[in-house]
Amino acid sequence: MSAAPKVGFVSLGCPKALVDSEGILTRLRAEGYATSPSYAGADLVVVNTCGFIEAAVQESLDAIGEAISENGRVIVTGCLGAKADVVRRAHPKVLAVTGPHALDEVMTAVHRHLPKPHDPFSDLVPPQGIKLTPRHYAYLKISEGCNHRCSFCIIPSLRGDLVSRPIGEVMREAENLVAAGVKELLVISQDTSAYGVDIKYRTGFWGGKPLRTRMADLALALGALAGRDAASAGKDAASGVWVRLHYVYPYPHVDEIIPLMAEGRILPYIDVPFQHASKRILKLMKRPASGEDNLERIRAWRAICPDITIRSTFIAGFPGETEEEFRELLEFLEAAELDRVGCFAYSPVEGAQANRLPGAIPEEVREERRARLMRLQEKISARRLQRHVGKTLRVLVDEAGPTIALARSSADAPDIDGVVRVEGAGKLAAGDWAQVEITSADAHDLKARLVTEKSRRRAAAQIL
Repeated sequence: MSAAPKVGFVSLGCPKALVDSEGILTRLRAEGYATSPSYAGADLVVVNTCGFIEAAVQESLDAIGEAISENGRVIVTGCLGAKADVVRRAHPKVLAVTGPHALDEVMTAVHRHLPKPHDPFSDLVPPQGIKLTPRHYAYLKISEGCNHRCSFCIIPSLRGDLVSRPIGEVMREAENLVAAGVKELLVISQDTSAYGVDIKYRTGFWGGKPLRTRMADLALALGALAGRDAASAGKDAASGVWVRLHYVYPYPHVDEIIPLMAEGRILPYIDVPFQHASKRILKLMKRPASGEDNLERIRAWRAICPDITIRSTFIAGFPGETEEEFRELLEFLEAAELDRVGCFAYSPVEGAQANRLPGAIPEEVREERRARLMRLQEKISARRLQRHVGKTLRVLVDEAGPTIALARSSADAPDIDGVVRVEGAGKLAAGDWAQVEITSADAHDLKARLVTEKSRRRAAAQIL
């Protein structure tokens, strides 16, 4: 019996691209292909690229060049693949180029250059598919594309308009992931708040019951799934699977999910890309919900759910941004006291409408403003994290060493937020839940010690 043909894989970009990579790898495995961890062992290499900002374009082109140099047989897919001329101009030796979310086109290219094995067994693929994340968490993509035309963004030209997945299909994938041992579901899309808009919130079915294709209904159903998993293990709902929401635009109906967070059905964590505070700049950006009073919304959310963690991203140095408007953004940050913040200096991505706006900001000013914003946010973050010192938190372990474990609390999404460094964690393993006492905090991370049954008894004795 001949060895299965091997495909190497390089995945770049955001979690949505990672989910695309997982879909390609799942199909490859289903058709009997093997994957290679090295260029040398692969019969060809697929590179899933990012093309959102210039730095990502260059990283993708470098990765393609490395794959060609090390292997020679390369198929390119992903957001940069939507600009096939850019790819082929830089690397004319690539075998094929496809755009993002193009599973069938990628597989056609693979079949053309590396014929699929004969009669593969269907049980080569587990029900949850092939995942590139650790076993204890997974991204759950609920839609593709975006209906907005933000002036700084080219995603719609790369990934198209909003296409929502059927809610029954999303829930079945979530069930399979939980059944496979996943302990955290990270809900992603280009615009999670708009889920179902394209299909008029069509009613689907999960477990034989009707369920609308709508963000709030999905959050409620995922919370029920998490609670059901906890109940099957004889624990309360707070001990269940974590459900974390990303890319939530600040539409009014988002308010409906905050009570679910307060009730412990889903994590008290929301990722809202505000992008700016100046109404004039937001209009130039063509941001949806640009007329909302976001500061009042934040205060209302915290009144309902005091423990909520709010993450956001901002752009500094957008064309036409005045120093006064930038200071307005800084004042917003001071007042809002967001827990987690990322900031990008405006990048003139090829094809973005904003590049045609008057008042382009010099690169050094853009970078200076970004750095100034992040210095302010470090002080705010340090204040926010200090509130946790002395508290006992439930954490999920990502990495475990002989004495130190790296874990995350409900306030920490993987890769983009901080970590909890747990001391005395010799018996912990990746994917474990743990109770820890927070001992100190800096601007980004927490330090903690493991709470054991022995330490609980000792603390109780001291109280008595």
